[in-house]
Amino acid sequence: MQKLEVLGANKLKGQIKISGSKNASLPILAATLLSKKKIILKNLPRVRDIETMLTLLKSLGSKVRVNNNHTIIDNTNQKKKFASYNLVKTMRAGILVLGPLLAKYGSARVSLPGGCAIGTRPVDIHLKALSKLGVKYKIDQGYVIANAPKGLKGNKIHFSKISVGATENLIIAASLAKGTSILSNCAIEPEIKDLINFLNKMGCNIKWISKRTIRIIGVNKIKETSYSVMFDRIEAGTYLIAAAVTEGNLKIKNVIPEIIKTEIDVLKKLGLKITIKKNEIQIIGNKKIKNMKIKTAPYPGFPTDLQAQIMVLLCKANKNSIIEENIFENRFMHVAELNRMGAKILTKGNKALVEGNISFAPAELMATDLRASVSLILAALSAKGKSIINRIYHLDRGYENIEKKLKKVGAKIRRVN
Repeated sequence: MQKLEVLGANKLKGQIKISGSKNASLPILAATLLSKKKIILKNLPRVRDIETMLTLLKSLGSKVRVNNNHTIIDNTNQKKKFASYNLVKTMRAGILVLGPLLAKYGSARVSLPGGCAIGTRPVDIHLKALSKLGVKYKIDQGYVIANAPKGLKGNKIHFSKISVGATENLIIAASLAKGTSILSNCAIEPEIKDLINFLNKMGCNIKWISKRTIRIIGVNKIKETSYSVMFDRIEAGTYLIAAAVTEGNLKIKNVIPEIIKTEIDVLKKLGLKITIKKNEIQIIGNKKIKNMKIKTAPYPGFPTDLQAQIMVLLCKANKNSIIEENIFENRFMHVAELNRMGAKILTKGNKALVEGNISFAPAELMATDLRASVSLILAALSAKGKSIINRIYHLDRGYENIEKKLKKVGAKIRRVN
């Protein structure tokens, strides 16, 4: 099994180009199932979750060809409606094929999803909403078996709670439903806006009619199209924090700064010097980090996917800080490993009290989920000496060429078998 060796205490200097967004690519790939034609996608990141989704599409009958900078998906002969547990178990986004398969064929059998063990993430919000479009379903031996005997029909749907996955699944499904659907209390993440841009380019008719309300008029024809996926805002945030943790000086390229305004504002309040250009952010580290109370929240709030990384930075703050995790109920699994490196973090319920003025010590560590694993790299980059991070397959699910990108800006990091 592969692991990472990190020799810490080097300031990161230089520039990093941000890859395409994993969290935007996954629903867009699922949405390609609506088409019976060729779709060309550019800027897909080379990460394991994307490989898994492409394998899932192939298992459903899609032809997939990956070139250097674009992926061609041809659904001319795509006819299968069964998504197996073996493919869906490693990532929760597998459930997103349910909406397009029901829209296209009126029936589907899809395994309940897996992914990181950071919370329950129930799919009941997806299923209740789909039932409003005329879907009848049952869960049998870990599979959702769903049918829409008369096809999908547009309806008014109010989500009981803001859910990114359910919003995406329903947008895709309602795109081919007969009539008009109004979705309210929707998630408004940039990745959802990217999905809508893609679907509209394919010939769908989707429009925001207020901040969290979407109107979808069903269509019966989908066009061939080519689309470039947005940048990965979580990857961008991770490298901004990496520069801060190592007191470095990084230029983060290929980004749209307005999309990560919340994260930039938090880093400025912590005392970091940030300069913004059109598609670039420069961050200069500071020895003195201020303390803060941070609450994770749905977009445009502070993202749960950067909670573990910002915690590492708050360990270096001048006083104690508090982090409140409001999205997932089991997302402090990195705390035990950071404490083994000398951090003093106390968790109680959904709050973490983070003691400041900490110097990290090197250690052998165990990654528990995707974002936790990258937080351990950040702490190791700051520690004097050699740290080893095990179970990095979590990391490969969502970060493209992380050690190559870090090496280019001065990190001493290598992958070993």
